[in-house]
Amino acid sequence: MAPKTGADTAGVPAETQMLLLEKTGNGVEDTVYALMLPVLDGDFRASLQGSPENELQFCFESGDPDVQTMDAVDAVFVNSGDNPFKLMKESIKILSKIKGTFSHIESKETPANLDWFGWCTWDAFYKAVNPVGIEEGLQSLREGGAPPRFLIIDDGWQQIVNEFKEVDGALLEETVFAERLVDLKENDKFRGEACKNLGDLVKKIKETHGVKYVYAWHALLGYWGGVCTSSDVMEKYNPKLVYPVQSPGDVANLRDVAMDSLEKYGVGIIDPEKIYEFYNDQHSYLSSVGVDGVKVDVQNVMETLGHGFGGRVALTRKYQHALEESIARNFKGNNLICCMSHSSDHIYSALKSAVARASEDFMPREPTLQTLHIANVAFNSLLLGEIFIPDWDMFQSKHETAEFHGAARALSGGGVYVSDKPGVHDFNVLKKLVLPDGSILRARYAGRPTRDCLFNDPVMDGKSLLKIWNLNNLSAAVGVFNCQGAGNWTWLVEEISHVPTAVNITGHLSPSDVESLEEITGDEWNGETAVYAFNSCSLSRLQKHQSLELSLVTMTCEIYTISPIQVYGGAVRFAPLGLLNMFNSGGALDSITGTVDSSATTVQIKCRGPGRFGAYSSARPALCRVDAHEVEFSHSDDGLLAFDLSDGPSHSSVRNIEILYTAS
Repeated sequence: MAPKTGADTAGVPAETQMLLLEKTGNGVEDTVYALMLPVLDGDFRASLQGSPENELQFCFESGDPDVQTMDAVDAVFVNSGDNPFKLMKESIKILSKIKGTFSHIESKETPANLDWFGWCTWDAFYKAVNPVGIEEGLQSLREGGAPPRFLIIDDGWQQIVNEFKEVDGALLEETVFAERLVDLKENDKFRGEACKNLGDLVKKIKETHGVKYVYAWHALLGYWGGVCTSSDVMEKYNPKLVYPVQSPGDVANLRDVAMDSLEKYGVGIIDPEKIYEFYNDQHSYLSSVGVDGVKVDVQNVMETLGHGFGGRVALTRKYQHALEESIARNFKGNNLICCMSHSSDHIYSALKSAVARASEDFMPREPTLQTLHIANVAFNSLLLGEIFIPDWDMFQSKHETAEFHGAARALSGGGVYVSDKPGVHDFNVLKKLVLPDGSILRARYAGRPTRDCLFNDPVMDGKSLLKIWNLNNLSAAVGVFNCQGAGNWTWLVEEISHVPTAVNITGHLSPSDVESLEEITGDEWNGETAVYAFNSCSLSRLQKHQSLELSLVTMTCEIYTISPIQVYGGAVRFAPLGLLNMFNSGGALDSITGTVDSSATTVQIKCRGPGRFGAYSSARPALCRVDAHEVEFSHSDDGLLAFDLSDGPSHSSVRNIEILYTAS
């Protein structure tokens, strides 16, 4: 799923799953938004599309010629309001109650691994992942000061077979996506000298490297090409070979090499009546060897397999709910990442699934896809973020775009993990995301574009910056990204090579860019904020509707921490910023209180550390204490108060800060 903007109905692409309209008036207060969500209606799935006659149509399909209807009763949900973010939230909550087939994210259990730094094996090894490489990667990250507490063993650990090497002279590259699963246990790479078996490896990495959560990858149908129908192990699941049929809407947008391969070579599908048994067997085995959860990929294949199974909606729902029940039975904490799951069949069948990938893969070897990735995940999170915690995917810390990607991940509200090759890391980037104990500073919501960016094209219009907002406990964050000049939305320029150009763009940043700022301000706030720019280390004071100007060149960004200024003791204006050395500085702040007596005003803050603590303070304090110990501090003319939070007894434990102002 990817965004598109436009001004007429004819430009609405086939397979549109969300349509947001803006009608502007004389001012912000006169602007009205309309939301259209094509949804699931019985055994049918709706999508929107424009026509050459400038009409808006909805397409209704079951994916099975034997499943037909003449009635579309609840196919498109329409709602309106003056706040697009509240409109999205309210609409998804209403829909979840009406349909009963999915749940809003607020009612789902959040997997605990999201608050810890992770490492995924995919871009480090691809399918060549092996026990020695896994240990080397964990060790090099740990020794550099960014210890992963969360590991994904991605594609490459399973027993698979390619049955097509000699068939019709087909090239191996054509059949790679049609490889099939033959067994539920690990392959020979994970049974040898380096480790006795998968359980031995998991035990070792948890004990030696301090990993808390280990996930294993598998496809929704076992593997890309499903399961091997002639496998003795798979026989109990009644598998059969079927051939996907792609929706005309999908192929109208973009051909997909994986789906084209499966369409040609077929998929080994498990009997829907046996799918829970398959998942339960797979997950109970993984759980028995110490694996804590799974990343389930290739979920999009279900929308092509509905014929003969009652249609795509019924089949997807059967698989999705069986998957969720198996996760609940075999793993603690709802430990599931859904991947390639953007079709509305999956979105509106997610009763328990709490985490979903928000875009196409991070592709380190594709320079023109880097800016697309950031824009894609932010816009997709408008819809996905109401049903899932969006996963903005891994990135690599030693990459020309590492700062760009790292800053975005800090604002995502989701997990932060990399796919570095062992020993190939940039710890200057990683330490802006990861505390020494391996925890991260995760923001409160899904990161989404600011309201003034919703109807701009931040990749191709040549003039718009992308701003992404989020909230923390005591402050907000807005990241500003220049995504122009470095790539094109792929389906618009097929077969045309893109030559990146550097574009300098000027824009504006305002505290009003943050939605729901009132959640953290308190009733007596007068609208004044402290605004700290991460890269330029500059501090400004702005009223809520004031703005500052900034300029960025292509593939650069700036993150602003926006903290409401509160008044303590009638005289001290104060706003905590958090850890100034971290992308999401305010994510370190837990709470703030103030006490006043006849002799002094004391501001008390709970903040995670270590790091460089910063705050706006209108006056120079008499002293600062951390865990009851006085510390040296600096206080500059712009009001920036700063001091170090050194390593505590448990590294990133919450530190108790006291800032004392004496009466003049």
